[in-house]
Amino acid sequence: MLLLTLFAAGSALAQSSGNGDVPLGPPSATSLPDLGSTADSVLSRADEYQIGRMMVRNLREENAILEDPETAEYLQSVGDRIGAEAQDGKARLTFFAVRDQSINAFALPGGFIGVNTGLILLSNTESELAGVMAHEIGHVVQRHIARAVQAQGRNSLATLAAMLGGILIGAVTGNADVVPGVIALAQGTAMQQQINFTRMEEHEADRVGIGYLAAAGFDPNGMAGFFSTLMRERGVAGENIPSLLLTHPVDTVRVAEARARVASMPAYPRRPDSVTYSLVRERIRILSAKDTDQRAYYAKLRESDPNNPALVYGAALSEMQSGSSTEAVLMLQQLVATKPQLTMLITALAQAQIASGQVTEGMATFERGRELSPRNVPLTVHYAEALLDHDKPLKAHHILLDLFNNVAPTPEQIKLIALAASSAGDIGDAYFYMAEYHISGGDLMLATTQLDLALAAPNLTQVQRKRFLARRDEIRAYLREQRSDRSGRASPTG
Repeated sequence: MLLLTLFAAGSALAQSSGNGDVPLGPPSATSLPDLGSTADSVLSRADEYQIGRMMVRNLREENAILEDPETAEYLQSVGDRIGAEAQDGKARLTFFAVRDQSINAFALPGGFIGVNTGLILLSNTESELAGVMAHEIGHVVQRHIARAVQAQGRNSLATLAAMLGGILIGAVTGNADVVPGVIALAQGTAMQQQINFTRMEEHEADRVGIGYLAAAGFDPNGMAGFFSTLMRERGVAGENIPSLLLTHPVDTVRVAEARARVASMPAYPRRPDSVTYSLVRERIRILSAKDTDQRAYYAKLRESDPNNPALVYGAALSEMQSGSSTEAVLMLQQLVATKPQLTMLITALAQAQIASGQVTEGMATFERGRELSPRNVPLTVHYAEALLDHDKPLKAHHILLDLFNNVAPTPEQIKLIALAASSAGDIGDAYFYMAEYHISGGDLMLATTQLDLALAAPNLTQVQRKRFLARRDEIRAYLREQRSDRSGRASPTG
């Protein structure tokens, strides 16, 4: 039902009446490169960003996004590395993990790219995962969504119903490839022309994506490698779906074409897989497992490979999840001793120490991690959570404020700093942060209400008052502009 949720979010935006619960347009940094297409006349980049942000908000409200700082930071780092080769740096690409064991990744309007946890676990190498992400970046940079809207024209209510029906068919059959074909049938346009257009987009995303992949230092064979893995996983699934509706190219064709492109490419310097990739895979395995006790799984794997850092890390997380934090501390101490520069391991050790009752040692480990890697997002967020749990909200507020003055927070992280400010007694800032949280979700009217409450809070400094007033005035001015001119101008930014 994920696709249905996404589509419903986009439809809701299209029917918005401009009452204030409208996503803000993107800051200038989110603009995608102009490829000389006329797609802007149908769907502007600002519109794409608005739609994409609303879809992500809908996913978040459904708890479909894996809100894990380590996973989010890793995906963003890989995506940024590829994105730097894909465009001029002005566009903002946002990557997130989706709580779904199905093998899928998708590009939403506005540069939002989701990767299912099932796909990450199925990948065998970092280059395979990066290959999928490069393909989705290709869809974004080539503006395939805007071009599809331009080709298909506006949708009637009857067409909308047919589209939703097609999405349901895809969900029921488990074959995501059938969905775009059914949507194309619903358009009332030339059916084969629509399907060929979709095939063309997939080939184009493969072609440009594999170039980005190689230029970023990944093994370009990773794209073909993942296609081969996916083909083995699918087996005969979907063989009863008419080939006319299979809008994605046949897997064997994609594998052959990807390998042919690699063979004709110049040699690029290639980096080995990062240790972080294997650690994140095991972290996702623990966070997404239906069976919360994975200790037997790791015990069996470690019999043949006892010193594998990723397996030790996964085993330690499993021990923590099962309440055996003391055992996890011993495992993680050994890992940190061998890889003392890896912040993810330091963070896990600090959490294990605190969970096992070694609070002083755990807080000291967090501090050592901050010295090693100042403003590391996962470490700082988990440290702040630990401080809040142990009645130290003022310090939690301080370190989060320092972090988010330099790194843009996610909506969930904005809620965390609001909680820290409230617990520390800084009511004005707490309301201000909640206003920013509602801005991030597009609810501007509720944001102005929160700013009104912030201005009514006691003991405000002059600096706070001026900041709250300026932000409220900025939002109100934007809402006035939106009511008179739905042109998608840039939103206020923090």
